[in-house]
Amino acid sequence: MMDFFEVCRLLESGGIRVAEKVDGQWKVNSWIKEAILDGFRTGRLQDVSVGEYSFFDKDTLPLRKFSLEDRVRIVPGGSSVRCGAYLAPSVIMMPPAYVNIGAYVDEGTLIDSHALVGSCAQVGKNVHLSAAAQLGGVLEPAGALPVIIEDNAFIGGNCGIYEGTVVGESAVLGSGVILTRGTSIYDATTGEYVPRTSDGRTVVPAGAVVVSGTRPMTKGPGKDAGICLYTPVIVKYRDGKTDASLELESLLR
Repeated sequence: MMDFFEVCRLLESGGIRVAEKVDGQWKVNSWIKEAILDGFRTGRLQDVSVGEYSFFDKDTLPLRKFSLEDRVRIVPGGSSVRCGAYLAPSVIMMPPAYVNIGAYVDEGTLIDSHALVGSCAQVGKNVHLSAAAQLGGVLEPAGALPVIIEDNAFIGGNCGIYEGTVVGESAVLGSGVILTRGTSIYDATTGEYVPRTSDGRTVVPAGAVVVSGTRPMTKGPGKDAGICLYTPVIVKYRDGKTDASLELESLLR
């Protein structure tokens, strides 16, 4: 297996990535995740305090350092990028935000304040991660698909996307939408629930505009009590004629 530090260098340069699209399907490069896990296992806790602020982390996992030549705009105010993460030229990070090891963030993407790009998450071109959006990390098992946000997606404030969920190209998630591996998504344009993948994974269709919603329980004491379950709802699909944020604002009003 390739040396952990060499894997990190290649990840930071974009020469390799944890997951990539092959013939239209996302494929995990398990050997990279295995190398990352090895870095956690072999690292020893060290003092990395700065001034009056106390910090302690594994000696194999330093923060990544950038230069002006990287052409990444990291606005002052407490943001951090761990080693082994790739940020393409023209990426913007607003403070405070955090990008973890193995993550891939492509060109033109904005990571807004208090946003998290978790370990191994893959973020496409021209994505907007609004304030406090959370992309969960997926390290184990090594073959598990990480969270993936495809090109031109808009992720609203306080959204949470976890457990290897895939958000398709140009999709729009309204503020507060939560997606996990098994979340049911209702498509109001068809009257059907979005089918899951063969491995039970949730995939937001390309161009879908998704807002938070509920559905009533249909059996048991919950039904009698009038309990509803959280259910994201596709209210329409983008037509490409209107800016995503303006379209979303109009729908939510």
